[in-house]
Amino acid sequence: MIFDSWNKDNYVEFINYLKSYEDIKYKEFNSKLIPNINKKYIIGIRIPILRKITKQILKTDWKQFLNVCKNKYFEEKIIYGLVISNIKDEKLFKNYFNKFIKKIDNWCTCDTFCNSIKIINDNKSKYFNYFSNINVNSEYEIRCILVIFLNYYIEEEYIDRIFSYVDNIENRKYYVQMAIAWLLSYCYIKFKDRTIKYILNSNLDKFTFNKTIQKIIESNRITNKEKMNLKKLKRT
Repeated sequence: MIFDSWNKDNYVEFINYLKSYEDIKYKEFNSKLIPNINKKYIIGIRIPILRKITKQILKTDWKQFLNVCKNKYFEEKIIYGLVISNIKDEKLFKNYFNKFIKKIDNWCTCDTFCNSIKIINDNKSKYFNYFSNINVNSEYEIRCILVIFLNYYIEEEYIDRIFSYVDNIENRKYYVQMAIAWLLSYCYIKFKDRTIKYILNSNLDKFTFNKTIQKIIESNRITNKEKMNLKKLKRT
């Protein structure tokens, strides 16, 4: 796939190029695993291939690609997000980030995008402040912030601020709850005592609390004794 520039005509060629990677079994798998997406807009392309295609796009006029991209197909939107995740200019990144997270409508697009953002490592503290203060309301916008924290910020400097952020989340949608549980289970592995103290004194609803305990128990990095003690904490 080589495009020197992007326009409406070769955009159609690009979609056809994506369809050449169609994997029917993988399409069926994703159709069952990922809600909110019309099956006819899932091509069935594995993430490593999408990353490879993204690298090719980044060698072209990627801003033009973002302007042309229609985000009609599931894989197309993931590529769109991966291109944004590679932006190194702060102003451009924030502009595209703010717009893109409002378009995210499933956990896979959210998580693939959020675990790929390169600019964070340029100044982790500055971007933590940015992410933790950005105005997010919808289920997947909030999940984005939580998954970013999970991937980049489970460190001494940020752990208590993560707890504070989580405690102030009022959204009780399923994929927010699951992201909180996932995030806190990782926090437990690195900061066991502080995390369990937070969990026991937190504002977590019953479902999120129990799901957090479950996620921690599922880890193979804690002892059987710990797992037995954690099971006793579950709310009935």
